[in-house]
Amino acid sequence: MADHERDPSAPPRRYVLTGAPGAGKTTIAHRLRARGYTVIDEAATDVIARLQAGGEAEPWTRPGFVEEILRTQEQRRRAADASGAVVQIYDRSPLCTLALARYLRHPVPAALTAAIDRITREDVYQQVFLIRPIGFVTPTEARRITFEESLAFARVHEQVYRDHGYELIDVPPSPIEQRVAAIEHHIRSGVPSAAEG
Repeated sequence: MADHERDPSAPPRRYVLTGAPGAGKTTIAHRLRARGYTVIDEAATDVIARLQAGGEAEPWTRPGFVEEILRTQEQRRRAADASGAVVQIYDRSPLCTLALARYLRHPVPAALTAAIDRITREDVYQQVFLIRPIGFVTPTEARRITFEESLAFARVHEQVYRDHGYELIDVPPSPIEQRVAAIEHHIRSGVPSAAEG
């Protein structure tokens, strides 16, 4: 069976792309989708865009911002599971949302703690790919962060995953097709390297 085929009876194999803002995660995710994989888009960017369209200039300062991201992530996870996709590639996960909460110094809501407890208990993710920075950040309405700030933010992500038992697979800066091929090689190899406890 090809990795991107659907089989509702097979347990899903979930993978995460994480790292610094602007490191190329979403570009990689789009290339993987073009190759036929089920890719679950990053929730935070979409939540920010929706709230900004509603008139909030800096929605990351609002109470409930972290919960809104988590709700969106959970809706997308359930939809991916319902689709029967065997391989699911996530552009960020609730562990990234925990990193965001810590970076923004927001309280960690009980729902996020519960989601992460479930992720850890059920070994939800097969592998986590740490997408290394490419040397700059292109600002957007949703990404108002300097390159130096993005590096600090990336370190928080890395620490959160390591604290939860994940061995991160390093994806260094290189031409996009090389990065995509390296990730696809790991996915196809089926070698587990997710949380061990």
